[in-house]
Amino acid sequence: MMTAERPFKRALDRLNGAGLRPTRQRLGLARLLFEGCDRHVTAEQLHGEALAADLPVSLATVYNTLNQFTSAGLLREVVVEAGKSYFDTNTSDHHHFFVESTGRLEDIPADRLMVRNLPTAPAGTRVARVDVIVRLIEDDGSV
Repeated sequence: MMTAERPFKRALDRLNGAGLRPTRQRLGLARLLFEGCDRHVTAEQLHGEALAADLPVSLATVYNTLNQFTSAGLLREVVVEAGKSYFDTNTSDHHHFFVESTGRLEDIPADRLMVRNLPTAPAGTRVARVDVIVRLIEDDGSV
């Protein structure tokens, strides 16, 4: 198999494994998302990458696709504030640093942070996971 075909095959395998029909737009967005290392991306960033890669797709389609990928377990949505979400290709159990001035999101391995004394979940529910976002400001050196 040629090298150029591998990312296509990986994207196709991921979509098929998640039970999603591999449309041209889904395949194109999956390639952009999953070709490299784990990353955090906003819908607007992915939309810009798609247009730069000659993948004609609307911002609404990007949002819909990201939500479908999240529902299928391919992505994890990280809400940093009302109206501001990132989509994380790393779906393992972990937490995040968020640099408020730049909007940069960085993973914190789950074993580096311990959450204790969680309250008991209300009747009929259970804790699915705990997401911790540590908000950072850039240090200007003053004390």
